[in-house]
Amino acid sequence: MIHLDSIGYDYRDCMQFQQLQYFVAVAETRHFTRAADLVHVAQPSLSQQIKALERELGADLFLRARGNITLTDAGEALLPLARRILADADTARHEVLELVQLRSGRIRLGATPSLCTGLLPDVLRAFHDRYPGIRLLIEEGGSHDLVRELARGALDLALVVLPLPTPSPALTTVELLREDLVVVSSPEAPAPGRGRTVRISDLEGERLVMFRHGYDLRELTVAACRAEGFEPDFAVEGGEMDAVLGFVRAGLGVAVVPRMVATKSGRGLRVTPLARPGLHRTIALAHRSDVAPPRAARELQRMLLER
Repeated sequence: MIHLDSIGYDYRDCMQFQQLQYFVAVAETRHFTRAADLVHVAQPSLSQQIKALERELGADLFLRARGNITLTDAGEALLPLARRILADADTARHEVLELVQLRSGRIRLGATPSLCTGLLPDVLRAFHDRYPGIRLLIEEGGSHDLVRELARGALDLALVVLPLPTPSPALTTVELLREDLVVVSSPEAPAPGRGRTVRISDLEGERLVMFRHGYDLRELTVAACRAEGFEPDFAVEGGEMDAVLGFVRAGLGVAVVPRMVATKSGRGLRVTPLARPGLHRTIALAHRSDVAPPRAARELQRMLLER
């Protein structure tokens, strides 16, 4: 890996913002003409700016072969820095444009699908009622994906499940709530377990409807089953929250889901608590440590913490 300082360059001194935009566009499209269309500039002008940037750096950023554009080692080193600078500048622009009364602006919020289903609707409705001019941009994903998006500046806030898959001092997390997990099943199918609660060991022999790989609930459920000495049996796997609930309603199997989701989306489902000590997950609000969230995002953060 080539570091920019190893080629005698301080990007803070002379790299132009526009050059970074053009560079990232080419890096993402791997095509000069499509990149020029993306940033609304003539292709010769874009090519000239890329060449000027390469001269300033003293290194080629792209390998140009007929019909094939690839990043050099120097280009690979610059790309995450360029994305970070552009994201920070975009955040600053929106921060400045926000009015004192929060009548305009935007929030880029990431959350796991289960939290989009269970926690967020009521909180976002209350926020929207108070600040109708703020645009809410929601990205669903697993905690691992959301942490990566936060780190590169693509999100202002994210609701993630602790512990983080890759803890980082670059992120600040504040615990929001501790949520119980429950077992959902079809009312037409035999109830799992023998009483009013289900033990994890009762899931041995049950067909489970399982989330996709990388989903926090999948990892938690599989680890709990293995701790009881058995491998879970999957009837169907790979879905997001809505798909999993639908498959359970159809009688394909049972699933372990957050209590909040079961309460809000439990129509047509039997909901059975897990026997003590049960299973739980900790939800946290995360943001980058080096950059304060925009003002609108800070207000949403306050409402989430006070809910």
